Amino acid sequence: MAAQKLAQTAQTALLYEVIVWPKPGLVDPVDSGSHQDMDIFTFMNSAVSLLPYFQAAGQAGQTFAGTDLWELFQQLRQLGQDAEQTMFLATNQVNTHKGAIFSLGIAVGATAYYCQQHDFSVLGVQQVVRNMLKGLTKHDFNEQTTDFSQTLTAGQKQYRQYGMTGVRGEAEAGFPSVVQGSLPFLRRQTGYRQQRLLNTLMFLAAQTADSNLIKRAQSVAVLPWIKQQVEHFFALGGARSSAGQDFLTDLNQSFIQRNLSLGGCADLLILTIYFALLEGSL
Repeated sequence: MAAQKLAQTAQTALLYEVIVWPKPGLVDPVDSGSHQDMDIFTFMNSAVSLLPYFQAAGQAGQTFAGTDLWELFQQLRQLGQDAEQTMFLATNQVNTHKGAIFSLGIAVGATAYYCQQHDFSVLGVQQVVRNMLKGLTKHDFNEQTTDFSQTLTAGQKQYRQYGMTGVRGEAEAGFPSVVQGSLPFLRRQTGYRQQRLLNTLMFLAAQTADSNLIKRAQSVAVLPWIKQQVEHFFALGGARSSAGQDFLTDLNQSFIQRNLSLGGCADLLILTIYFALLEGSL
């Protein structure tokens, strides 16, 4: 599969995610949620700026001929760090897609590598990701817990405080929350794409420990609460019902008042969309 196609699919996934509405605490076409430093135009600028990065990630996977996939990951990680600077230039220093740069870059590189010799398969790509990132959390967190001079990220702090491995653990396991979770869920959804994607986001909110949500709530106690909200949303009929839509509109206001956001779930939704577009289920 051509690197250009993978890059365009990745970029499309970013754009699909941001136009889904109403998303609790997240940027959409109607409001900025709890992210007052950005809006939908910021996200579009970011998505446009990242196309060359996704192309480079695809080319790295397409041309990698080594036997140690950790080396491919190091290439992708450097490309991702460079892409973060590109993003910041496009958004006036606002972090719109840092999480997606990490996850989606890995997915694009792994897809390109797998498709060197195979037809596209989500499970095949997942195995490449697992092989590529074996030992990632041990490598990153062991290094971070011994250097107390570093400024810790939210993910590092949560690892120390709660033992949660966050996006690194999710990636090292091959993104099971997506491949074995949200992607099969999305396949089963009916209705308009907007409704299907909104339901999938809320599914992810109940099934994952969103590090961004925990960071903003400053407590893991928010996790049982969000699960209750999701259960009520689906009991009302989900995004296909007017009651479900009204509930999410109200929940968005609650998120804004409490400065909460489902930023981690949004990144996983982007990855879900990427795989769904490649397999033709969206």
